[in-house]
Amino acid sequence: MTEALLHWTDVCAVEDILPNTGVCALVGSRHVAVFRTGADRWFAIDNVDPKSGASVLSRGLVGNLGDRVVVASPLYKNHFDLQTGECLEQPEHSVRTHPVQAEQGRIRVAVA
Repeated sequence: MTEALLHWTDVCAVEDILPNTGVCALVGSRHVAVFRTGADRWFAIDNVDPKSGASVLSRGLVGNLGDRVVVASPLYKNHFDLQTGECLEQPEHSVRTHPVQAEQGRIRVAVA
């Protein structure tokens, strides 16, 4: 989907998300985890852990596995690539990624 056709939802202020942490937002009817890595790199993935059905991925630990930026689920410790949504241990449990942007001090997410 082209960026011009996306419907952006305002989620929070940039400073509401500390570096290397995440927050959960309801975007439309979807629970989305929004992560900030470093000073200004942003990612958004589905927040629901596919193995448990709990909305918890935003509470996971953010880190790196090799050159991949990941979040570890707080429940089953599966690692999700923040760029692609791939679950590294069980690819069948991968999650969707969503466009995210920081603009004028605000974080916005689009869900297709």
